[in-house]
Amino acid sequence: MKEMGALASIQRQIQWNRLIAVVEEQAQTMIRTAFSTTVREAGDLSAGIFDLHGRMLAQAVTGTPGHVNSMMESVGHFLAKFPAATMRPGDHYITNDPWLGTGHLHDLTVVTPAFHEGRMVGLFANTAHVIDVGGLGMGPEGRSVFEEGLYIPIVKCFDQGKANETFFDILRAGTRTPAELEGDVYSLCACNDAGVRRLVEMMDEFRMGSLDELAGWIFDSSLRATQAEIAKLPRGTYRAEIRSDGYEAPVTLRAAMTIGEDAIEVDYAGTSGLSQRGINVPAAYCRAYACFGIKCVVAPEIPNNWASLQPFRMVIPEGCILNAPRPYPVAVRHVVGQLLPDLMMGCLHQAVPDRVTAEGSSCLWNPPLRGGAQVSGPESPLPEFEVITFNSGGTGARPGLDGLDGTAFPSGVRTMPVEATENVAPVVFWAKELRPDSGGDGRTRGGMGQVMVIGSKGEAEFAVNAIFDRVANAPKGRDGGQDGAPGWVGLDDGTVLRTKGFQVIPAGRRLRLLLPGGGGMGDPAARDPALRARDVADGLVSG
Repeated sequence: MKEMGALASIQRQIQWNRLIAVVEEQAQTMIRTAFSTTVREAGDLSAGIFDLHGRMLAQAVTGTPGHVNSMMESVGHFLAKFPAATMRPGDHYITNDPWLGTGHLHDLTVVTPAFHEGRMVGLFANTAHVIDVGGLGMGPEGRSVFEEGLYIPIVKCFDQGKANETFFDILRAGTRTPAELEGDVYSLCACNDAGVRRLVEMMDEFRMGSLDELAGWIFDSSLRATQAEIAKLPRGTYRAEIRSDGYEAPVTLRAAMTIGEDAIEVDYAGTSGLSQRGINVPAAYCRAYACFGIKCVVAPEIPNNWASLQPFRMVIPEGCILNAPRPYPVAVRHVVGQLLPDLMMGCLHQAVPDRVTAEGSSCLWNPPLRGGAQVSGPESPLPEFEVITFNSGGTGARPGLDGLDGTAFPSGVRTMPVEATENVAPVVFWAKELRPDSGGDGRTRGGMGQVMVIGSKGEAEFAVNAIFDRVANAPKGRDGGQDGAPGWVGLDDGTVLRTKGFQVIPAGRRLRLLLPGGGGMGDPAARDPALRARDVADGLVSG
């Protein structure tokens, strides 16, 4: 009997790994078929499989925690409007509601039922960041969500395989990039269809009538494993704070993390209040990145699913910037939300100092660029264009290793090749290189930021909708490590631009960005001389 139990456990583990492979193929299908460069080149997406109660069983390796951990909550909202009993094969449901999806209108979430032998056995969901949904565009200028773009409630976009033409008419009419947006919706639906096909093959191979037993085993194993890791931590309440440049005024994020016997609770009392601009964070997005930051330290080896996140609990006061109510503007919620893993590590540093990193650049530097008649009038020599490119500064130093140069953490998106952006928009990247001396010194140093210089073809006038942070508040070092270099936003002639908001780059000028470096860790005097000499030889450090 004991041997049979061991064999059953091994088979469950194989099935679990197979589910992860299924959802990874789901994500890769989206990448191969997407129209938006944000998905195709940067991988700004998530994909996962859920049980009939809307609980996430497995997520794709490809994707961002802000998407997948927010999406984990959103499937329940879909089921509340469209109960499982009403769903049919070939149905696809969609929304970009920031409070029911992943935090802003530029993210589309699609949910699709999976059927096996005539019975519904689960749901597939995915989220992707698209280039344009109309409104003011990807930027912080809106004063309510109604100004930020096309709002899509939870609706059926495909009914038993047939497109909802009314929905697609509205979709195309509400964006500057109708072909790309419509194509992305088809891509998201195709992605879920790929997951359904692979799931059916898996269930046939293992002769499974449902996912219920496997789901129970996954959830029980994940919860017990996470609680066991929490039990190893020192009990107590640990406090930290971090500063963001904000928009109208600086923003302070405060956290009190209480580590108990089998759970971790974070209270954000004392965090700054709501902004009148689009840097506010819906609560689901706050939970998504805070849980990710905790999990990176506490239980990084345990696969991400509904149960493995249950022991991480959030108390987010009403009226604070991390709990934005409808209809506050939230278009660039990532600027504040992506600081949360650094905040969580600030707390955990007091409990397990050898397991956290120094602060990094954290927030993506992804300049939305726009040009043509909509910026300069009908005399503009540029065609109409709207494009966004994803870039990152340096990550914080690790206890035993330097930080990573020009690498997205915590978002995990890929840096977009300049050639991909130049291929779809009339822009030229005149420089994209590592920024020397930007990583904070220390026993291990912070990762390097980047230098970027962007112009338009023919040096014509164009615009940037700035959404940058870590300029007035550089990434902090830990344990005596030095801070990383702050960011800088301006023109190639030295003119300083605002870090947030819509601004025109005059004809003949170029946008110049200095991306932040990560903070260092430990006493700089303790750094290995060989590593310091290597950095000098590589041109990363001046001396």
